[in-house]
Amino acid sequence: MDEFKNLFQTGDWKTEKHVPIIEAPDEVKKGEFFRVTATIGKEVAHPNKTEHHISWIALYFHPQGEKFPYEIGKADFSAHGASTQGPDTSSVYTHHEVSLSFKTDKPGTIFASSLCNIHGLWQSSKKIKIK
Repeated sequence: MDEFKNLFQTGDWKTEKHVPIIEAPDEVKKGEFFRVTATIGKEVAHPNKTEHHISWIALYFHPQGEKFPYEIGKADFSAHGASTQGPDTSSVYTHHEVSLSFKTDKPGTIFASSLCNIHGLWQSSKKIKIK
């Protein structure tokens, strides 16, 4: 039986352009909002063309000791240069990056997932400690 989890790919974001990069503090204050940014292609640029683009990035937080993660945000990227005149004829392109703030009382792991319309699902994670 196929498993959904087996469809997610990962790699080193410094050499693989599809892996979401999570930027967040390593340690945060209990109950205080902090910023998380996830982007694609920080070191190796990912195309943003009609025929090859990142469709979305989703962020989740899995508190330590809890069974399930929480979805903390998702961004859909809809502008990839297409227009009524055809592919890559528009001057409008969305950059594949999302920033949000959230707070937690527990340490845990932030997960980021993304979808490339050609190369599928990708994931990464970052542990967060509480002060």
